Amino acid sequence: MKEGVQITQLQKLTLLKLGGSAITVKERPFTPDKRVITRLAEEIKRADVSPLILVHGGGSFGHPVAKQYQIDEGYKDSSQIMGFSKTHQAMTMLNRFVVDSLIHHDIPAIAVPPSSCITTKSGRIESFEERPLIKMLEIGFLPVLYGDAVLDWDAGFRILSGDQIVSYLAISLDAGRIIIGLDVDGLYTADPKTNSSARLIPYLTPTELKKLQQKVEEAKVTDVTGGMLGKINELIPAVEHGIHVMIVNATKPNNIYRALKGQTVVGTIIERA
Repeated sequence: MKEGVQITQLQKLTLLKLGGSAITVKERPFTPDKRVITRLAEEIKRADVSPLILVHGGGSFGHPVAKQYQIDEGYKDSSQIMGFSKTHQAMTMLNRFVVDSLIHHDIPAIAVPPSSCITTKSGRIESFEERPLIKMLEIGFLPVLYGDAVLDWDAGFRILSGDQIVSYLAISLDAGRIIIGLDVDGLYTADPKTNSSARLIPYLTPTELKKLQQKVEEAKVTDVTGGMLGKINELIPAVEHGIHVMIVNATKPNNIYRALKGQTVVGTIIERA
């Protein structure tokens, strides 16, 4: 992983990750939450933050297909080839809803399919052609990436999570901060959707984050990118690199706007002590 690639003549980069659970209806396959997507586009427009890269998850689009064809387990038989294509197609469908809404709000968004510029090795990013992305930022575009099925040098192909993309780019492009929008208020002591005693954790250091990681390792995994455990795993290198991370609830109006503007918002802050 390259470190400290500076985007010329620009302020510190912001990376915004919108979880698939926040922008899709997870219980209904291939169903975007158009109301939330439209509101988030309006908040991004109003915040007017630049340079900015947006990465979104798969939610009810990518995960069901990837799971059906076991794409994240690598190439095993020829039936998975069509599954790879269907997984990528599902993600481009969701990406189209996101990009269309941004453009409708006069934001010059550009879709950047990870499968066309990233390869992995044993599931980890091995090569990333970043130069077009950097040029987009310098001109003033908003690149929009997403979790995707990508080619893997060892396994043939794998699922690359949006969380890994965010962490990689934050370190490689020397970002100032990462904002993650989920369908919960932040990181909790337990799953707030199933445990009424779960408490929001307002602040974490990398050491505390690793301890939390150990606690959730036994939790039930509900998607092919590892759920909250996967997010925690991917955040640690970026935080240790000195990048400020904030997790907020993107389903609540104005949270993403406030986070982008640096205003006070309910959530979890993760930063190096």
